[in-house]
Amino acid sequence: MLLLAMDTATPAVTVALHDGTSVVAESTGVDARRHGELLLPAVDRVLKEAGTALDAVTGIVVGVGPGPYTGLRVGLVTATTFASALGGVPVHGLCTLDGLAYASGIEGPFAVATDARRKEVYWARYDDARTRVTDASVDRPADIAERLAGLPVVGAGALLYPDAFPDARGPEHQSAAALAALAAERIAAGGDGFLDPLPMYLRRPDAQVPKNYKVVTPQ
Repeated sequence: MLLLAMDTATPAVTVALHDGTSVVAESTGVDARRHGELLLPAVDRVLKEAGTALDAVTGIVVGVGPGPYTGLRVGLVTATTFASALGGVPVHGLCTLDGLAYASGIEGPFAVATDARRKEVYWARYDDARTRVTDASVDRPADIAERLAGLPVVGAGALLYPDAFPDARGPEHQSAAALAALAAERIAAGGDGFLDPLPMYLRRPDAQVPKNYKVVTPQ
């Protein structure tokens, strides 16, 4: 097994290679506006560090969000393109929040919250680092503060709103290494728990066609 994992659903552009036992190489940079520029060089660095080539990869792992429209698409399109170029190797989609939960290592109930912009967070609740018990949602922090009262809340979204999430904890950013390790565990256990490599947006994109838009090209 050699899994290439990537996630661009958050400001972190993160890539890792996992051999089924451990992470052999990883690269993470944080830049909310340069996902398209940073992802392929990160993949190249990881493969070089591991001393291997793309054609040795047996599976792709990708974070499907939730996340902003443009950044999220970069990782998903790259993952599916690599899979096709490699002759149809499987693409294992995972909720981005699950990667942060796994990296936290928390044993009891907690939540994960990432920055959704517009003064909102993407969030979900967990029984432990491997078990999500709610669907991912997007809400204003004040609207969910009571529901998450007394729980640790992991991620950049929690750290941004300490009044709503007083027990905010790291990791702040997504790690493809954690995503790859979680995927390797699930594959070893039978391959359940994966999502289709489709974007989890939870809301409409910021860019939309203006109302009363008039077509000016010839019909």
